[in-house]
Amino acid sequence: MPIVRNLDNFSSFPQRVVSLVPSMTESLFDLGMGDSVVGVTDYCIFPPEVKNLPKVGGTKNVRVDQVVQLSPELIIANQEENSRGIVEELGEQFNVWLTFPKTVRQALDDLWQLVHLFRRERAFVSLRTLETAVEYAEHRAFDTQPTRLFIPIWQDVTPTGVRWWMTFNQDTYCHDLIRLLGGMNVFGERQRRYPLNADVAKAQATAAEEQDTRYPRVTVEEIIQAKPELILIPDEPYRFQDEDVMELRGLLASTPAVEQNRVYRIDGSLLTWHGTRLGKALAVLSQYFD
Repeated sequence: MPIVRNLDNFSSFPQRVVSLVPSMTESLFDLGMGDSVVGVTDYCIFPPEVKNLPKVGGTKNVRVDQVVQLSPELIIANQEENSRGIVEELGEQFNVWLTFPKTVRQALDDLWQLVHLFRRERAFVSLRTLETAVEYAEHRAFDTQPTRLFIPIWQDVTPTGVRWWMTFNQDTYCHDLIRLLGGMNVFGERQRRYPLNADVAKAQATAAEEQDTRYPRVTVEEIIQAKPELILIPDEPYRFQDEDVMELRGLLASTPAVEQNRVYRIDGSLLTWHGTRLGKALAVLSQYFD
């Protein structure tokens, strides 16, 4: 069975789908295809209807034997969210559609593949409406001055006590989404360096080769020098606590974002869930850029 990047080879829509991607699970239901979903991960929590579906484990530790028992005609996976070994193991027995959108356009193209596969009228109408919202946002972003933005998605401390925050660069869906909203990612061109000391302490870096360089870890000094005008703090993948936000505000007191009181906590799924949640992201997150 092949692991595919597109759904062109399907002659008819699958009636048994296992989704290993929370954002795609939600999208299937939003587009009227939920009746074909027979299994999801523990992290697939939207819409409420999924609570009654069989669970096959986490996105990184899928229980293959339970997926096998569901006899799926199609498995939806994601290169970033799911473990490579598990995806390859499932690909030996089932049709696996491996998604990996890094832009809003690519995320929409994935949804169009589903729409053309299932051919539900409701899905065509819904996705066309979402396309219109994106087109409007594109024109709006083009006409406005970009807002310098910093978004931390993780935090930790080096063994020597240096505090760092992880963010993302221009090779990610998150980056393209904030561009669409009218933001400029202040670390868009920053590459992650290996090992950790090379990333945060300017030690000698090793060749990255096949390592992921899209999520750099930055220090307080780097953030201050970047002069963000807006800071958005998502509640996933890292669940920042009140004290974390207070610490960050104190350390970045000299930045325009803190001086102008433009530091906000947001629903992280609006930032990271590529799929139909894009519509809600455009509606909710746009308020922070006005």
